[in-house]
Amino acid sequence: MPEVLEQSIKINANAAVVENCFTDLGLMHCWLNPILRCEPVGEVWSTEIGSKSRFIIQIPVLQPTLDTVVVVRRPGVVVWSFTGFFQGRDRWECKPIENGTLLLNRFEFQIPNPIVSWGFNTFAASWTKADMQAQLRRLKRVAEEIDNS
Repeated sequence: MPEVLEQSIKINANAAVVENCFTDLGLMHCWLNPILRCEPVGEVWSTEIGSKSRFIIQIPVLQPTLDTVVVVRRPGVVVWSFTGFFQGRDRWECKPIENGTLLLNRFEFQIPNPIVSWGFNTFAASWTKADMQAQLRRLKRVAEEIDNS
């Protein structure tokens, strides 16, 4: 049974601007946790179906990595499927609302290694949820700054 962390935030910016914040690699690095680095697999970053990327947690020595592939892509929606120490999906969806956009992020995962699962649940689960909320707040700031400029 996968674990699910789901967050949402209202952003006072249009959906196209918000979507660009999670599809443009340069903008992603403005709001991602600084210990998380994302890079394309291959020469070009893309969020088209089948595009591959790698998310690296920059912890000295370990640097755990999630290999991702875009499995769903339509206007306002990107879903990355990932493998590595976690297996699952990370869904980002923009829903236009009055005066802005509702951004939904759903992180659904399983940790196949019982030792890693215990470590995550014991030490990192609450940090991960708080970090997801902080990322959404940072993304909101970036999108609103772009939309208001």
